[in-house]
Amino acid sequence: MCAAMYVLSTVTGYVLTSALLFKCPSLLHRRKRETFRSRHISHRGGAGENLENTMAAFRHAVQLGTDMLELDCHITKDQQVVVSHDAYLKRSTGISAYISELAYAELPSYLCKLDVTFQKECYCEGGEDQRIPLLKDVFEAFPQTPINIDIKVNDDILIKKVSDLVMKYDREHLTVWGNSSSKIVQKCYKENPRIPILFSLKRVLMLVGLFYTGLLPFVPLKEQFLEIPMPSIITKLKDPNSMTKSQRFLTWLADTLLMRKALFDHLTARGIQVYVWVLNDEEDFKRAFDLGATGVMTDYPTKLKEFMERQSTST
Repeated sequence: MCAAMYVLSTVTGYVLTSALLFKCPSLLHRRKRETFRSRHISHRGGAGENLENTMAAFRHAVQLGTDMLELDCHITKDQQVVVSHDAYLKRSTGISAYISELAYAELPSYLCKLDVTFQKECYCEGGEDQRIPLLKDVFEAFPQTPINIDIKVNDDILIKKVSDLVMKYDREHLTVWGNSSSKIVQKCYKENPRIPILFSLKRVLMLVGLFYTGLLPFVPLKEQFLEIPMPSIITKLKDPNSMTKSQRFLTWLADTLLMRKALFDHLTARGIQVYVWVLNDEEDFKRAFDLGATGVMTDYPTKLKEFMERQSTST
């Protein structure tokens, strides 16, 4: 009887402590310092309004007042850091070659028409700017704009070069970097721990597990940004009739597990920003912000800006 009472009191104490720390994590963890806060994030510079990852796209987004540019990096044969999503250039340029096989001067231009990955059956037709830019071009053009860098390949030279550029342009306080790969994120952190990092996929899964077991409030986190998809948008990108029952169930399950206000609120209280991607419809913008997301990443920066303006005037 005494043993049972002891176990019960221990479990009760744990549950109450966990609940308290969920609401007040500062009791155990010092809140991370935020050097910037981003609500409006332009995915690939706004791939639905300008050709993705071009200077024209970045310029347009910054002129609109975006809080952050999201972009992707690779390294060329002559070790230049370039801004491009794909390692293999066929989709974006029509040329069958890898970026790593070509010198920067040999890189082809983007096609004048590119698909918008996260908007079903939509394309973007660009203007005169079809050049694959250097990362340093972006840093020089937008010295005060926070930039979210996706390190697309596990390459030590690429990681070091990006870190060197971040330091050269004094952007450690305006940059976040990482990838879904835990190996890449670990290398980024080891190369330059002063640049904030994203949660890798492995760490996201760990985060979710800790959240549902009640252990999250007790665990220190070195990451400063959680960047996750809203799984429900898959039903907008695919024909629902083409999805099997198991696919629909897994989508629903992933959405239910990830899109949790209590999780977002706890992380925000610890100074960890939560970005939801890639949202292109107003109903999804609203859902993300209602759940407590810090920011929304979109291919349509104009649409997101107009939505946010309407929301601010109606409150």
